[in-house]
Amino acid sequence: MPDQAKAGQSLPHLKASADGDYSDSLNSRLDGWNAAMGLRFLHATADLVTAELEVAACHRQAYGIVHGGVYSGMIETAASVAAAIWAGRNNQSVVGLENLTSFLHAVREGRLCVTARPLMRGHRTQVWQASVADQVGRIVAEGRVRFLSLEAGSAIAGETVRVKSSHD
Repeated sequence: MPDQAKAGQSLPHLKASADGDYSDSLNSRLDGWNAAMGLRFLHATADLVTAELEVAACHRQAYGIVHGGVYSGMIETAASVAAAIWAGRNNQSVVGLENLTSFLHAVREGRLCVTARPLMRGHRTQVWQASVADQVGRIVAEGRVRFLSLEAGSAIAGETVRVKSSHD
């Protein structure tokens, strides 16, 4: 089955466009961290995720620059979405095992855009590379996130992971 056709079946609780893009569906369901940070998805497929946010007071630390946790969170979110779309093809979910983010340049204001791409996608683990750029395209943070793919029925923090099927 072609990749894009399979991508439409990856996250049945979200709706993909004809080309396998989940961004509209993700933006219509913003909650939790994404809503708190004001993160908006521009593109979300199993091969590439891009999202952006406008820097606001809630994103800054005491020196008035963007907090490193914002960069780490943007990187982990973009990589997680893509990894979940990929894992969903095998009726799996993913959990992050490691997030290594390097802060390259300080930012005080403007728009930040994160882009995540796969480095390695296997049946049990995935590694994604992501970068955050400022509004002029300068890379301000770079990161790598490693994921474990979990089979349906696996437990995380004492609760069973339930991967929704296309029959739910």
